[in-house]
Amino acid sequence: MPDEFLSRLAAALTIAHHIPGRVRLKLDGAAERGLAALADDARALHRALTGAEGIRSVALNPLARSCTIEYDPAVIPPSAWPDLLRGEASAAAGTLLRIATAGLAGGAPERRP
Repeated sequence: MPDEFLSRLAAALTIAHHIPGRVRLKLDGAAERGLAALADDARALHRALTGAEGIRSVALNPLARSCTIEYDPAVIPPSAWPDLLRGEASAAAGTLLRIATAGLAGGAPERRP
């Protein structure tokens, strides 16, 4: 379930700005799913990443449809973010996926129609 959840959320995200240690993700308003459902998914990701290994802070801005994540580049390689969002099966994306999945275990929202 967490892998499926992350895949659908990643499909609706783009990187607005990224420097090693800080990434700002934007929620695509033209996504297939409703904006409210995507906002729920973004909040679930916020809860999962807050306090996770290598994550320093997570700031969700629903009005701007963005999420800023400060992370430790020694734990999460900077290439993990674009790799994961592109669906690339790199070692870096695998690290980020493992961290996010650990935070989501048992808490990913149900898939919405």
